[in-house]
Amino acid sequence: MPRMSAADRREALVRAALRVVARRGLARATTRAIVAEAGMSLASFHYAFASRDELVDALVEHVVGAEGTAVLVDELPGADVGDVVRLGLRRYLEHLRGDPDAEQAMLELTQHALRDPERHDVARRQYERYHELAEASLTAAAASAGVRWTRPVRDIARLLVAMTDGITMTWLVTRDDEAAEAAIDLLADTIGRAAAPDDPPAPEPGDRPTTAPAPAPETGATE
Repeated sequence: MPRMSAADRREALVRAALRVVARRGLARATTRAIVAEAGMSLASFHYAFASRDELVDALVEHVVGAEGTAVLVDELPGADVGDVVRLGLRRYLEHLRGDPDAEQAMLELTQHALRDPERHDVARRQYERYHELAEASLTAAAASAGVRWTRPVRDIARLLVAMTDGITMTWLVTRDDEAAEAAIDLLADTIGRAAAPDDPPAPEPGDRPTTAPAPAPETGATE
């Protein structure tokens, strides 16, 4: 096997761990199973990670980072905010279809963290990142569409995360693309109704009016 850099070795082990966790569950994702999946020696694992828990933390960061890349869309000036949200959600669905093992592994990791008090903080940090990502997406969507949110963006972000969780789980079970796309359309339309046209900025003190004053009324014709 060609010599790999430390970064490449870590990346290969994370990807192998995703596949093992998705297929066998975290309990059976031993270091030996992971290095066998990656085609590496056990020594290679310990060169890259101090422990399996460190690998799990890297795995969570890897998946959340990939999700963030998928959902953050380029600025679309003049687009309807619901359409911007819809585009981000559809890009997430494409990511899910392209790498279902990653999302299935994340569900497994979340459940494991909830069962283990010492790992509960991993699940909490995972959802903090999801909420941060959703807030960033919604803030960018509003700026792109020239609107403002009528509810706290944090509350809308939590709704977005909760509903995306449901879409993810349902798709993993059914693999029904059409139903997932219909759910995305409904969610995007619902969120879009929480936006209103952005108010124009208030004039600064001393600013001159932008319109000419009305002409003074005529006093009448002279004799």
